[in-house]
Amino acid sequence: MLNVGVIGLGEVAQVVHLPVLQSLPELFSVQAGCDISPTLAKQVGDRFGIPQTYLSATEMVEAGGLDAVLVLNSDEYHAECVVSALEHGLHVLVEKPMCLSPREAERIVEARDRTGLTVMVGYMRRFAPAFLEAKELLPTLGGVNFARVHDVIGRNQLIVDQTSHVVRPTDLTEAQMHERWDRGSALVKDAIGDVGGELAGAYRLLCGLGSHDFSAMRELLGRPSRVAAARMWKQGGYIAALLDYPGFVVSYETGVDEQLRFDAHLEVYGDLASMRIQYDTPYVRHLPTTLTVEETSGDALRRTVIRPHLKDPYTHELEYFHACVVEGRAPKTTPEDFVADLDLFAELIRVLGAR
Repeated sequence: MLNVGVIGLGEVAQVVHLPVLQSLPELFSVQAGCDISPTLAKQVGDRFGIPQTYLSATEMVEAGGLDAVLVLNSDEYHAECVVSALEHGLHVLVEKPMCLSPREAERIVEARDRTGLTVMVGYMRRFAPAFLEAKELLPTLGGVNFARVHDVIGRNQLIVDQTSHVVRPTDLTEAQMHERWDRGSALVKDAIGDVGGELAGAYRLLCGLGSHDFSAMRELLGRPSRVAAARMWKQGGYIAALLDYPGFVVSYETGVDEQLRFDAHLEVYGDLASMRIQYDTPYVRHLPTTLTVEETSGDALRRTVIRPHLKDPYTHELEYFHACVVEGRAPKTTPEDFVADLDLFAELIRVLGAR
């Protein structure tokens, strides 16, 4: 069993990670948690029975008694927390995006290589059984002609407020908020240059929601050869792009609106069959990810809907992380794997900026 600490006790920790960790008592014991909000540290710590809570990630990792940490705090601080944990001898599962700039990624890779510890990026969609089954079925499509990656969803809070009790902090100071915004702006500038507000907003959307899409797309289809075209609108809040592959094109589309629905899917069209991986919101546990396969059978079109398992992808992901730490397995969602997404995001921003 691994003794773990949780860095960041906000929405995703309360709704997803802490309940999943509690459901795996044979694998994990949550011994510590931290958040810069005293309200979250106290109330979430009490609610989930966390023995020790802190207001600083540094203080938590220096206190000892842990084998690993989950880095779930705001994106701007991921790299700092990952490196600190590694330097204190702890394995790390860091939520996507691992970081916001290539320079941060280099620091993480250097610290991981120097310490020999595990760093795994939290791309839970790639651990869904329906996604893994799609990978196995891909060669049966008879060659890929076209693919579509679609991720247009309502704000997470619209769904969370209907289904979960979440403590939201009201005690963060104005100085803390400005420090976070300034840090984020500096990291985006370091990654893609001084490109202006709309392109910076598009980059943050890609690093957040888009990292799920590009990561799964790359595992299933490989990296595109180039971004052929891209458009954005709504101040960078909506993006559409065409991605070139040898012999086919992927259409990518993403955005966030005010509707109470979650429509994220990856669809691949082949000569002999097509398949669609359909995700539902991860904020309601155990809503299944499904795989729909369509193929011609004689004079008929046969549609098969496959639901391999009701266990949620986050649980599969944490079980996989445990195996990586305990068995020394190399994770598939490595820091280098995430850097491939950063490279694609930067290329997409260059194409958007050239319009």
